[in-house]
Amino acid sequence: MSKVVVVTSGKGGVGKTTTTANLASGLAAVGCKTIAIDFDVGLRNLDLVMGCERRVVYDLVNVIRGEATLRQAVIRDKRLDSLYVLPASQTRDKDALTLDGVGRILDELRGAGFEYIFCDSPAGIEWGAQMAMYFADEAIVVTNPEVSSVRDSDRVLGLLDAKTRRAELGEAPVKTHLLLTRYAPARVAKGEMLAHQDVLELLGIPLLGVIPESTAVLQASNAGTPVVLDPTSDAAQAYLDVVQRFLGAERPHRFLEPTKKGFFSRIFGGQAATV
Repeated sequence: MSKVVVVTSGKGGVGKTTTTANLASGLAAVGCKTIAIDFDVGLRNLDLVMGCERRVVYDLVNVIRGEATLRQAVIRDKRLDSLYVLPASQTRDKDALTLDGVGRILDELRGAGFEYIFCDSPAGIEWGAQMAMYFADEAIVVTNPEVSSVRDSDRVLGLLDAKTRRAELGEAPVKTHLLLTRYAPARVAKGEMLAHQDVLELLGIPLLGVIPESTAVLQASNAGTPVVLDPTSDAAQAYLDVVQRFLGAERPHRFLEPTKKGFFSRIFGGQAATV
């Protein structure tokens, strides 16, 4: 059975697109037929993060308007046979999205056997974001450990409760998950950012995972390769844990405490010794 999953937050720059790319890639890597749809019409970035920007011919709006078929617009990943991308348009605005058009595309993807359909939401709570979440079965709310990000996520949770098809039809509510990104335990210890327990208390939804602050994420995004495909970094391992939890497996939460320094780090303070 297909699941439509919206990756949302309200605030820009918290890691929604990175999360979409990594979870879709992680699920495809374990054999799940998965597609990621970019709903950020006018400012598409998902194709860049997933390394398929040069292969974009048609986009989401072309399909909605009948200017191309879904088969023509969908891009198959070159690394993972089970992974696909439907890019957004760079030249239209979010008003080009319609409920009927989005619903028709999702129905066609379900009929094509996709197990997971990820909707990468634009920032904000306006039309584009509402289109991304309207048909969702589950939502991953991406939040940074700062007050403004948490406040915006709380506003999005209200929309998920009231402005989705499930809410309108009186069905079971959208299942929500919290993903905390750019988490730095050392800064939490100094009081420079919120602790994960504080965010959980404020938002009141289950914690899917914590992604540590890492330069590996930016490097991977710039290279067009989701970091989860190279599991040598802490961030990649954290995303792999998230994928397994999303599939129902039990995984302890890691990267919540400051890394303890080894003997030589304590002696030299992490600096290279001079000769």
